[in-house]
Amino acid sequence: MSTQRDYSTKFEEIRVQTLFGELPKSTQQFVSEIAQRHRFSFQELRQISEIGVDLNLWGSQPLETIWPDESQLTAQGKDLKKRLINQVQQHWQTLKKKPNEYSKDKPIQPGIKIEPVAITKGKLGLGHCPVASPKTLCCNLMTLDAVDNCGYGCSYCSIQSFFDGKQISFDQNFAEKLARLELDPDKTYHIGTGQSSDSLMWGNSHGILDNLLQFARSHPNVILEFKTKSANVSHLLKQDLPRNILFTWSLSTPDIILHEERGTASLEKRINAARSLADHGALVGFHFHPMVHYDNWRKDYTGVIHKLVDTFNPSEVALVSLGTLTFIKPVIKEIRNRGIQTQILKMSFTEADGKLSYPDDIKQDMFKHAYQSFSSQWQQQVFFYLCMENQRHWEPVFGFRYPSNEDFELAMKSAYLSKIHKTV
Repeated sequence: MSTQRDYSTKFEEIRVQTLFGELPKSTQQFVSEIAQRHRFSFQELRQISEIGVDLNLWGSQPLETIWPDESQLTAQGKDLKKRLINQVQQHWQTLKKKPNEYSKDKPIQPGIKIEPVAITKGKLGLGHCPVASPKTLCCNLMTLDAVDNCGYGCSYCSIQSFFDGKQISFDQNFAEKLARLELDPDKTYHIGTGQSSDSLMWGNSHGILDNLLQFARSHPNVILEFKTKSANVSHLLKQDLPRNILFTWSLSTPDIILHEERGTASLEKRINAARSLADHGALVGFHFHPMVHYDNWRKDYTGVIHKLVDTFNPSEVALVSLGTLTFIKPVIKEIRNRGIQTQILKMSFTEADGKLSYPDDIKQDMFKHAYQSFSSQWQQQVFFYLCMENQRHWEPVFGFRYPSNEDFELAMKSAYLSKIHKTV
């Protein structure tokens, strides 16, 4: 039979393999006491530490407050440890099933601080969408890593899980590599620059926008998409913009922007920036991705969509995409490691095509509501699509689905080219 000293040694070994170190100090002390009293296994300590971290991120009562009264459970017989952990897990699951609530009185933590640096990269970062999956309907977007890492502090961000450290990397030979890129002149390419960083938040730093504008002018068979949450369009408004560039904004409700997209431009500033570029002759688009399910989501998303309909003519808009929170386990771990107040993981995770997301009924309810909130004129003239979602969601939302990725890609490019070549 092992001694208390033996378990203390084991505890020191297993705690570093869990999120124990991310718990508040008071909760660490409490977990250390109950773990040694009940001799938690590695899995039990991992589960309790994750729950404690989540409660802290959500702003809920701390673990030590919701821990069951052991004296009452002791009188109920054996398996005390199991019953204690089960009650805590049930409390955690109950919270996850309740719609998130965002208090406007709660102080908001600032965005992250990150340092831009110029580096020499081995090759041009041109490839395929990093989150594409054979299990979801995909538009076959190509991605161009003009900048590596993002300076915003969005709680659900996966970009910061792809890169190490707190540095933004600009390739100092980007212009030369871009100029040497050989593309098939008989093929239409759809390339996005917003997958490894925000496309516009850096402006023309390191000449990045000028290089991309020249690339679009030199390759009229490229549909170049800039995706952003910023309002940094001043440099672009001074330029003669190629028609084959799409400027697209990721849009959320004011509550989600305030609480989960730290450091980004407000909804009003994003829409005003899009309006100024549309007035400058550019095509714009909007991504409702990720849509977040919370107590006022229906009313708030309706308000955002009606604002778009009132502000833009559908002839000025190339696309509207819909999608929701979808995680891989390393991203969930990174969110917990950051220790930033967020309710983004306060959801009932369901397996979704190899990832974790909302249950199908919640997804389809959000997507259908968003699509039906647009006028019929928008539905007819703008290209709507689901991003990174299974084919089974298309028909309930839009009334049809594409039979393959290739059909989806062809329809998207045809719709975009139709507006690009339309006489302005």
